[in-house]
Amino acid sequence: MFEGSRGKKIQRVIVILIALAFIGTSVFGIFAMFGSANQQPGSDLSRAEREEAIQELQVQEENYEVILAREPENQVALQGLVEIRLQTGDFENAIAPMEKLVELNPEVPEYQALLDQLKQTTNVAPENNQEETQIPTSPDN
Repeated sequence: MFEGSRGKKIQRVIVILIALAFIGTSVFGIFAMFGSANQQPGSDLSRAEREEAIQELQVQEENYEVILAREPENQVALQGLVEIRLQTGDFENAIAPMEKLVELNPEVPEYQALLDQLKQTTNVAPENNQEETQIPTSPDN
């Protein structure tokens, strides 16, 4: 019995660490993407290098989609797919795998926060659970 609860605690810690790493890389990717929009076109990579990087991301995206077709709840593939779509600026298509991650990990608030941010960025209406987190503005509360 002790090992079972200890194992669950360790599993929870690992999931939270993975979630934090995922959120950190995703947020970093978003900031890097917006920051790169202000740079000169040829400052970092040549056009050929950029096209090669995009093609590599497309191949990785396809690989994750193949994995998810076989294993729809594979969290590593879901996270990878979200990261690639964030890197390529495909925010709308990042929503569905992010929703699946939220569904599989309701105890990870960072996933829900990223999903809400994606929906706000793409002007998709967020789910109704935001009512719980809103602060009342009326003075009589």
